[in-house]
Amino acid sequence: MTARTETNALQHAIFTRTGISIAFDDANTLRRAQITLQRWGEQECGNSSDFASYSIERDEETGLPYRCIYPHQGKMHRHRIADKEAGALRRVKEVCERNGLHFYHQGDPRGCALYVSHEPLPANDYTRGVACVV
Repeated sequence: MTARTETNALQHAIFTRTGISIAFDDANTLRRAQITLQRWGEQECGNSSDFASYSIERDEETGLPYRCIYPHQGKMHRHRIADKEAGALRRVKEVCERNGLHFYHQGDPRGCALYVSHEPLPANDYTRGVACVV
């Protein structure tokens, strides 16, 4: 399935579930943001190799994101990375405001990361929204 086909399917799903017709570019922004948020969530959970464990962690005081590397032997080190989560959420907010939608960002990487609806989505029932993934 191509990216264009996936965006068209998402555009159709939003219209079918909410009755709101959104532009192709807005649907594409939501689809791409969902992919970014999904990857971000996976990296927050972390991974490892034969040499180290690594993850994205936010500084407790500043909230800035860092790639943290925990070598199996040696001292942990970290370096600052771009906050792709904040950028994706900013773009989602702009699209939703423009189209009269609400969104919910679900941070668990085992499911869809972004849902939209014409009504606010509570944390305990966000799946009644439209999953921004095909």
